[in-house]
Amino acid sequence: MQSTSKPTTLRLLMPQWQGGGDNPAYPLGARLLAWLAPESGAPLVEVPVAPYDGSPLGEEDGVLERSALLRQSRAARSLIDAYMPERIVTFGGDCLVSQAPFAYLNEKYPDDLGILWIDTHPDVRTPEEVRNVHAMVLGNLLGEGDAGFAAEVAKPLRPERVFLAGLGSTFEKEDEVIGRLGIRHAGPEELARTSGPVLQWIRENGVRRLAVHLDLDVLDPLLFRSLQSTNPE
Repeated sequence: MQSTSKPTTLRLLMPQWQGGGDNPAYPLGARLLAWLAPESGAPLVEVPVAPYDGSPLGEEDGVLERSALLRQSRAARSLIDAYMPERIVTFGGDCLVSQAPFAYLNEKYPDDLGILWIDTHPDVRTPEEVRNVHAMVLGNLLGEGDAGFAAEVAKPLRPERVFLAGLGSTFEKEDEVIGRLGIRHAGPEELARTSGPVLQWIRENGVRRLAVHLDLDVLDPLLFRSLQSTNPE
């Protein structure tokens, strides 16, 4: 039985930036999110992340800063395992920050968990297509993506337990992965009108616990300007 002294919710601050490339906005955004979040009695722990200093990024086996990112992902998992929470709120950071929390939750709730991936990108690419591992994180969680990062996921997600919400234009290889795995999805225009596709997916798959990944690039840049994608350069 889990000790009653253990918190039921853990707040994880992960100011990670290397997965998204050379962009100091990632760690700043993570800290702003943690500051803006409503007060809570849940413990807030910070994952040690190498600070941004503007140095050129190194490539290892097709991935930028592979060693640093693996080290940080493992540190996040160690902190999570130390607290054994029932729920996790993650403040990041590039999209790779979702890997350790979601992998943990899928092990804890293997028959109940669903993943709502709210993102304009499916994040199922590979090192053959891109060097930034934040574009591979959902693939890693599904047992695909990058082999090294996928090996960190003890129990891969079941594709039917994933819903891609707000999906925008995709690359051919991404379409292949989504089609081959049969991942459900809906675009922003449809979801602006109705949440029906998501609710139907929840009912049909018996999802009783939901993990939500939210990438701000899913928001309309005409209404929300604080996005990297709004920069014409």
